[in-house]
Amino acid sequence: MDRLLDSLFPSLEDIPEAWRLGSPLEQRDYLVNGELRHWDGPLATVRSPVWLKEGGSERQVILGSAPLLDAETALTALDAAVAAYDKGRGAWPNMRVAERIGHVETFLARMREQRTAVVKLLMWEIGKNLKDSEKEFDRTCDYIVDTIEALKDLDRRSSRFELEQGTLGQIRRAPLGVALCMGPYNYPLNETFTTLIPALIMGNTVVFKPAKFGVLLIRPLLEAFRDSFPPGVINVIYGRGRETVSALMASGKVDVFAFIGTHKAASDLKKLHPRPHRLRAALGLDAKNPGIVLPQVDLDNAVEEAVTGALSFNGQRCTALKILFVHEDVVEAFLDKFQRKLAALKPGMPWEPGVALTPLPEPGKLDYLDGLVADATAKGARVLNEGG
Repeated sequence: MDRLLDSLFPSLEDIPEAWRLGSPLEQRDYLVNGELRHWDGPLATVRSPVWLKEGGSERQVILGSAPLLDAETALTALDAAVAAYDKGRGAWPNMRVAERIGHVETFLARMREQRTAVVKLLMWEIGKNLKDSEKEFDRTCDYIVDTIEALKDLDRRSSRFELEQGTLGQIRRAPLGVALCMGPYNYPLNETFTTLIPALIMGNTVVFKPAKFGVLLIRPLLEAFRDSFPPGVINVIYGRGRETVSALMASGKVDVFAFIGTHKAASDLKKLHPRPHRLRAALGLDAKNPGIVLPQVDLDNAVEEAVTGALSFNGQRCTALKILFVHEDVVEAFLDKFQRKLAALKPGMPWEPGVALTPLPEPGKLDYLDGLVADATAKGARVLNEGG
């Protein structure tokens, strides 16, 4: 198995021309108040999960670097968002719905121009395979279109008068204030934009911090953000969360906390806010999704769904199937088919056709997974599939 895995890492010449990277990207730009500002401070090195063969050894690919902003700089982005919102009196929260939609549509058009660049960085930064990287980008664009249509429908309904218990009135939705949006590394584009785009289109102003992995892939979109929205409406910061995000929350100026991550991280950050009772939170939190296989099921279909649900993007999904309950009448047949399906999954580099298993971006993850297997076997579990 070790020899097999070792053989999967390519030399530079093995990589298709379309997916090769140029020289490392030293990114020093961040977006505040409609300006791409230059950061002269320290940078974080961005490493790929892909290693390249060179001579008789292998080296990890360095993709580039990203700004390690300090708390003071992060607060300038928050102040820009606060000023643009202006307690609900700013131009953006008071803009007509059709005009806000126009700004989002302008951004979407500019975003689509960057599809190849973003897809390439998704593969190199987090190891997501080509098919899933393209799907993530396209689903994000579709989500923006659906959000626009949902707001149009909401606006049409709110233009009508409602009669409730003899009272005639109009019900209209208003923005909530300044939103801090943060997404996860496993879907650094899609999951982040599912909070970012609704917050923007409803008239909130936003401070957006990319995930810890998948940080460079936001760079191709910075100009699109800058040119598509008024100054201060969308601000993009980088850096360590414990320094930048902690300062933003402790300021008390964040009105909405949109976060896709663990419950512990969400809880710790919410506690930093001086008025947590006034903080609106839209949280993803954790998930332990089960799959249930009953005896009358189509077993081939159940196995296909179980493998896909458990192991898409190496199982690095909050919606992944994490536990399977299989009826005892079909468990042996299920396991036999399941193991054969597992053995057929193709490991390799993200850009290779048909690849299902790719390198993991998080350092230490293999030791963690080995620890889970050791813990399970110590408590009576058996490893059934060939090769372990």
